[in-house]
Amino acid sequence: MTGHIVPGHVTRPPVSVPRTSGATTGSSTSGAAAPSTARRGLIARIILGERTDAAWIRPSFWALLIVTGLLYLWNLSESGWANSFYAAAVQAGSRSWTALFFGSLDSSNFITVDKPPASLWVMGLSARIFGFSSWSVLVPQALMGVAAVALVFATVRRSLVAFGQRLGAVGGLVAGAVLAFTPAAALMFRFDNPDALLTVLMTAAAYCVVRALPAASWRWLALAGVALGFAFLTKMLQGLLVLPAFGLAYLLLANTTVWRRLAHLGVAAGALVVSAGWWVLAVALWPASARPYIGGSTDNTVLDLVFGYNGLGRIFGATAGGGGNAGGGTTAAAGSSFGGATGLSRLFSSEMGLEISWLLPTALLALVLGLWATRKRHRTDGARAALVIWGGWLLVTGLVFSYMSGTIHPYYTVALAPAIAGLVGTGGVVLWHGRSHWFGRLGLAAMIAAAGAWGFVLLSENADWLPWLRWTLLTVTLLGAAGFVVGAALSWRRLTTVAVLVGMLGGLGGSAAYAIATASVAHNGSIPAVGSVSSSSGMGGGAGGAMGGAPTGDGGGTRPDGGTAPDGAGGTPPTGGTGGPDGSGTTGTTGTDTGSGTSDTGTDAAANAGDSGSAPSGAGSDSATSSELTALLTASTARWAAAVDGSQSAATLELSTGVAVMAIGGWSSDPTPTLAEFQAYVAAGDVGYYISGSQGGGMGGGDSTATAIATWVAATYTATTVGGSTVYDLSTPAA
Repeated sequence: MTGHIVPGHVTRPPVSVPRTSGATTGSSTSGAAAPSTARRGLIARIILGERTDAAWIRPSFWALLIVTGLLYLWNLSESGWANSFYAAAVQAGSRSWTALFFGSLDSSNFITVDKPPASLWVMGLSARIFGFSSWSVLVPQALMGVAAVALVFATVRRSLVAFGQRLGAVGGLVAGAVLAFTPAAALMFRFDNPDALLTVLMTAAAYCVVRALPAASWRWLALAGVALGFAFLTKMLQGLLVLPAFGLAYLLLANTTVWRRLAHLGVAAGALVVSAGWWVLAVALWPASARPYIGGSTDNTVLDLVFGYNGLGRIFGATAGGGGNAGGGTTAAAGSSFGGATGLSRLFSSEMGLEISWLLPTALLALVLGLWATRKRHRTDGARAALVIWGGWLLVTGLVFSYMSGTIHPYYTVALAPAIAGLVGTGGVVLWHGRSHWFGRLGLAAMIAAAGAWGFVLLSENADWLPWLRWTLLTVTLLGAAGFVVGAALSWRRLTTVAVLVGMLGGLGGSAAYAIATASVAHNGSIPAVGSVSSSSGMGGGAGGAMGGAPTGDGGGTRPDGGTAPDGAGGTPPTGGTGGPDGSGTTGTTGTDTGSGTSDTGTDAAANAGDSGSAPSGAGSDSATSSELTALLTASTARWAAAVDGSQSAATLELSTGVAVMAIGGWSSDPTPTLAEFQAYVAAGDVGYYISGSQGGGMGGGDSTATAIATWVAATYTATTVGGSTVYDLSTPAA
């Protein structure tokens, strides 16, 4: 083991020694031939590691990935389609290459989802190869989680090369375990929202930056730009929140002159623009009449989506345009389906705290203490560079999440998980390496104690769930922290090692228990929540879940998305309103539940300008569409078998019947189609039926075209009842 590095000790950057076939490193023992250190090929290195690796490193790495895979893949199909909105878009992409390219909700390409399509490309290709099913949709998400853990391991290990291969590997394993057992990660890597791909792409970019720093490689930096470009094509501006940290790290710490650093950053910026802009340019140049409407925009352009609904509107609210303050921000109560009140406490409270904050105090300590411990090391020191990368990622993204006034939901915080993991792994190794000094001893002990103490606080929010666990973990972490301080001070190596391992297990225990509980149950709807009870939420509704995320109400009913509703026994259902596929939307008025525990019967009104709070029968529910309605729609030969108000209803019908359905108004009261356009579609025979009483976006009252269309249909065609739904045959006008 290498000697301890006292904080403040100045070291030179490691000297890179070229590896050639047959070359040897280090000194050979007397009379014994030195082992060959010729590098293995790329595939062999991935599977077996470097020849110089300690024997336990690669098996430990693969064990971590296997455990992660089991956690994310076990009984994955129990969540069904998870978020039916994105599942319907995957179904469309599996049948139409045009729908796959644009991210259309339907295979006839009426409107896109309200996000760019990169995540749909991955799931859509999987569905094309393996057939459209719950597994083909969700398995790619789980494998992205495994990839993110592998990338965090590789990034942390490489950044700690100056501390030796063993400590670097330990840091990587700790970081990988922290990411794998973060509840938000266990939730979103088993779900079909775009956040899974977003997280793995940002982690890949961090790995590329760490690779670029010591060699001042513009190629690796350009690859980081490409990764962030595709992160933009996954969730737009959120994918670029890590950009300040990555750019600052390279500008300050890359191993070359300042002018070369600036030039390399320019190349990386160009790579980012190209990789993000090619799809935006293609959509802009494509004739609007030959492509779907860009969902979420007000003018059918991607740029409006970037700077409005998915950009400044998310940060500053409705005044910034495009779906801004949709029920979140300062008006939302803590613990609601949205993000809770703005401020520094947002990430630590209620559902956000349960999803991401378990090791957040530990990570912040690691950042501060690690930067101080490495303050006098060489400018290009890898550990300090990693702290800047992970720390900048955490601070910028965390502050934006804490203060954004537009739509935000707890599961967004999965984007913080790699940064927290990287800081814990990197900072922990830096302080362990300096344990012969009081600063290293007390600093690492403080990290362990903080993990145990905050885990105790979070577990106390639901004292009825495993009540023994919080006391056990708190005791274990405090004993581990104390034992580490004593052992390090007395140079008792065995006590020091055992104590820090015990403390680490105790500190991670609360997060791991919550992650396992989350992965053990189904999660559906647009706003999933962590916990040991299945969460299912629709548009603007609260996210159900035990252990601090439990839904309010009597329980026992069926939500519009088919999950367990809190209004099952004839009580008052959750507030309705327009909602986004990722949970965004505005809170509507409370309706009256007329159900008796198995379904909610909605009010059938031709205009239906808002969500009544109850799920309309038939098309308005994510439960199975009636056999009569299914038979009617599957027999239609029209371009769109039916038209309904809103994307939620359209997605439900598409998944149940396999036909294309026109989503009037999309998710955000999108101004499409106009009444004149809809009348033209009907006249051309492109729309078979109109189903009223549906829900899920596109119902913005006077700002929506849905009301005008519903009124015209009701006045022009004859209403019939099919499987409990009010249906108008658009091929036969009323007498």
